[in-house]
Amino acid sequence: MFIVFIRVIIIYITVLVFLRMMGKRQIGEMQPYEVVITLIIADLATLPMSDTNIPLLNGILPLAILVLIHYIITMLTRKSIALRRLMSGRPVIIISPNGIEYKALKDLNMNIDDLMEAIRQCNYYSLDQVLYAIVETNGKISIIPKSENAPATAQDVKVQNPPAQLPHIVVSDGKLIKKEFTTLNLTDEKLQKILKHINVSNLKQLIILSIDEKGKLSYQKKGGSLTLINDIYKEMKL
Repeated sequence: MFIVFIRVIIIYITVLVFLRMMGKRQIGEMQPYEVVITLIIADLATLPMSDTNIPLLNGILPLAILVLIHYIITMLTRKSIALRRLMSGRPVIIISPNGIEYKALKDLNMNIDDLMEAIRQCNYYSLDQVLYAIVETNGKISIIPKSENAPATAQDVKVQNPPAQLPHIVVSDGKLIKKEFTTLNLTDEKLQKILKHINVSNLKQLIILSIDEKGKLSYQKKGGSLTLINDIYKEMKL
């Protein structure tokens, strides 16, 4: 029993490492060949876990070979457009200015119900709102709306928005992330003053606390709701 327990841990860690090496994309964002490799890895990994007669190395080696195959295919598809199209396919237009591209829909084995569900998931509810609908190589659908149905942008209404700032997480689940201090020009003393200002006596009270480079602070206490302060440095005169 103990041997099985150890084998499961080793295989689990091995599969986790291999999947991290393959990248961070979710299943819905994978290309077809990546989905196939992932499914085979999942199937192969269960064999040495349950069967102690299979040497552990014989269980890990096929996984390593699959990851190597994935790396080679990925490298080759970066260099060759023809191979990329062979392995991943190409985007397919299923709605154009002329309406539904019915042949393309049939080639993708989609029906009208599938199409309507897909455009509703993109927050469009009628075909006359859509200029183009494109099925991407990973199976997701991209929508280009007609101009009258496109969301208004700041440029459309002639509003000048300040450049977006990336928030830096200083406290995550009660733990301090000190590597962000340099970027934010933050010190322990400043942080203590900020914590006192928002009535936090212990970091473990916080789910998250983030600050961007303009001083915009957001935090949430356990059992509380997300709170925003537009410029913590100005408010506290830090």
